[in-house]
Amino acid sequence: MKFVLLDRIIAMEPGRRIVAQKALTLAEEYLADHFPTFPVMPGVLMLEAMVQSAAWLVRASQDFTSSMVVLEEAKNVTYKSFVSPGRVLELRLEAVAIEPRTSEFRGAGVCGDREMVKARLRLRHYNLAERDPALAELDRQLIEKARDQFVLLGGPAAMKSAMSVGRAT
Repeated sequence: MKFVLLDRIIAMEPGRRIVAQKALTLAEEYLADHFPTFPVMPGVLMLEAMVQSAAWLVRASQDFTSSMVVLEEAKNVTYKSFVSPGRVLELRLEAVAIEPRTSEFRGAGVCGDREMVKARLRLRHYNLAERDPALAELDRQLIEKARDQFVLLGGPAAMKSAMSVGRAT
């Protein structure tokens, strides 16, 4: 099972940076267990939201050529505070490098002007058919689904907005 931990992409410069948001609500199922009398977003899910943001930047930067974009390494992860229901976690990631098979990022999750989490990430990207050619159709389906989800998250609008801001300066 995979949680979609982003509600929208608000800014993106392919190859450079992404800003995405996660609004935490009491409707999040995992809050019933973490913790019932003090519900907060688990640190591992804050980190996963950062990974998902970085993965969208990889996909957009490489024109959705890889069906799989996964975390390879998280370094220097620092948790500074809790994200509670009613707050919006804004994820800000900058690409250090985006190569054909791997990428590196540094980023943070903030609520308002307060940093909640920060980390350096390395992602690996590939297609399943590289290991088993019979999986080429599955790769195509996964990429198509990712493109559709990117539209729902506002990725294309965030890219247009970032490009027009870039022209204005």
